[in-house]
Amino acid sequence: MEAIRTQGLTQNFGDNTAVNNLTLSVKAGEVFGLVGPDGAGKTTVMRLLAGLMAPTSGDAWVYDCHTVKDPEQLRNHISYMPQRFGLYQDLTVQENIDFYADLYNVSRQTRKEKIPELLAFSNMTAFRDRQAGKLSGGMKQKLALACALVHTPQVLLLDEPTNGVDPLSRRDFWRILYRLLEEKVTIFVSTAYLDEAERCTRIGLLHKGRMILSGTPDEVKKHMSGALVEIRCNEPRQVLASLRESMTLVAAGLFGAKIHLVLDGDASQALAAVKEKLATLGVEAETEIVVPSLEDVFISQILSSEGSVSDA
Repeated sequence: MEAIRTQGLTQNFGDNTAVNNLTLSVKAGEVFGLVGPDGAGKTTVMRLLAGLMAPTSGDAWVYDCHTVKDPEQLRNHISYMPQRFGLYQDLTVQENIDFYADLYNVSRQTRKEKIPELLAFSNMTAFRDRQAGKLSGGMKQKLALACALVHTPQVLLLDEPTNGVDPLSRRDFWRILYRLLEEKVTIFVSTAYLDEAERCTRIGLLHKGRMILSGTPDEVKKHMSGALVEIRCNEPRQVLASLRESMTLVAAGLFGAKIHLVLDGDASQALAAVKEKLATLGVEAETEIVVPSLEDVFISQILSSEGSVSDA
C-alpha cells in the first residue's frame, strides 16, 4: 500500500524551480530518505507533502488524501517535524507535550497512556520537569519527536532532524525511528548525511529539485558509472590536481586523506591507467579498486550531470 505518492510535483519561486517534476511512491511502513545537499529542494518537498503550500503544478497524496484538496484529513494522517520545531523554551518537557496534545485534541484517557510511553520511548522521563530551553540539542530533538508523535500519526515527515546534533544523539534518534517501524509508522526523512541514508529502506537523491536516482541503498550503489579507484599517497591534494590535469576523469575528489577517482571503462584497465600515470608523475602510492559508497555515487551522479569534477 502506498503511504505517499506524488505525480509531477513542481514548485517555482519566481524564476527558481525548487522542486522539478517530482514523481515518487513511498510504501506504508518503510523509511524513505530524501538525500541531497543544501538547496536541493528537500524542505520544499516536505512542506508540499505536509500541505503547508500548494504546488505550482502536480499533485501529492498521503494515504489517498490530496495535500491541497483534503487538508483536514491530511492533518489526521501526518506529523511534520521541521528543522526548527516549535518547542517553547520556557515550558517543561511535560508541558510542551501537553501543549501539542491540546493542538491535536488528544483525549485525556489517551494522554494518560500515550505520554508516559513517549517519555520512556525517548528516554526523557527523568527530564519531564526540565525546561526545554535547558535541554541539550539532542534532547531537544527527541522532545520534538515526542511532540510530533503525541497523536499517533501514520506518516512522520522529518526535515533534517539530526542536523547539528552530536553523533551519539544522532545514533539514539535513529534507534527511536527504527522502533517506530514496529508500530507501522511510515517515515519520510530528509538528510544531508550519507551515512544516515544507509539506514533507510529506500532513498532518493535530490539535486536542484530533480530526483536523479532512487532505490534501495544497494540498488543506488550499482548506478555508479565507471570504476572507482582509491589512492593513498603523500600530499593527496597536489597529486589530485596533477591527475585532473593529465587524465580524463568522470569524477574526482578527496575523501579524508585518500583520493577517489572515477574513470570510464573496465576496473582493471582503470586501475592500470592510474598506476601508469602515477609512475609517470613520480608519485609513490597504494591503489585499489573499491566498492563505492553512497557518497561516491551521489557525487559521481551530480558531477557527471554537470560535466565537471570537483573536490568531495
